[in-house]
Amino acid sequence: MRLTPKVQEILSWYESDNPGTKANLARILMQGKLGGTGRMVILPVDQGFEHGPARSFAPNPAGYDPRYMFELALEAGLNAYAAPLGMIEAGATSYAGCIPTILKVNSSNSLSTTKDQAVTATVQDALRLGCSAIGFTIYPGSEYQFEMMEELRELAQEAKACGLAVVVWSYPRGPMLDKVGETALDICAYAAHMAALVGAHIIKVKPPTAAISLDAAKKTYEKNPVEDDAAKRFRHVVDACFGGRRLVVFSGGEAKGTEDILKEVRAIHAGGGNGSIMGRNAFQRPKAEALKLLSDIIAIYQG
Repeated sequence: MRLTPKVQEILSWYESDNPGTKANLARILMQGKLGGTGRMVILPVDQGFEHGPARSFAPNPAGYDPRYMFELALEAGLNAYAAPLGMIEAGATSYAGCIPTILKVNSSNSLSTTKDQAVTATVQDALRLGCSAIGFTIYPGSEYQFEMMEELRELAQEAKACGLAVVVWSYPRGPMLDKVGETALDICAYAAHMAALVGAHIIKVKPPTAAISLDAAKKTYEKNPVEDDAAKRFRHVVDACFGGRRLVVFSGGEAKGTEDILKEVRAIHAGGGNGSIMGRNAFQRPKAEALKLLSDIIAIYQG
């Protein structure tokens, strides 16, 4: 399978990476219905850790079985499937080589009172399971942000040396940020830029709102305003990722209606984002509805 010119261009942005890492990035970018376009839709299923099994899977009980998630990602024609260790282990042999997998190597849970995550898997686990990448969450703004970044530095260095790609979930939260601040435009762009700076190949952030949170940033945004338009806000976050030379995908967030999801995806597409990482809004729906939603999302990214 030859790489498309678009994928070749994207790989050229990662000038320090070895052939193994570039091959794994190419596997993700060339997979599924969006293969070769430079756009991606990824299914993440780490919500069982984050929110608990009932809150995650009771709306669609088929999702309790990890094999369902592999099947959903495959049938929908997605680029990759991201999950913690146990979920990937549960289908690793049956679905080996069928779809690129991203091993989420740190996780939090709803019983914790700290803005931190535990390292729950290793680079060796990712290699053993045939994954294309590791995934890691950082919380810019947390009291533990620097420890998380140091953990990421070590794991990313090992992953890249072994030929794996690195996906960073960059979710601002902590004592300086309220709920509005966590998704404010300046904060989302800042979080995305930090992920690029720590060496992410693929950056995952939440969709930005029009709010500006940091007082120190307000004067800059007054002098250099971002138009009050969703696509322009996504473009601003893309620009923060080295002028668009790092792949950035946006989370689907909390469950919402189909038209709201598709409206947001249209704005991501128009703003130059590389795609969506769509979890609860997909797997909590009955399978037929999930496949229809994912098909409509892919159609938007296909233009």
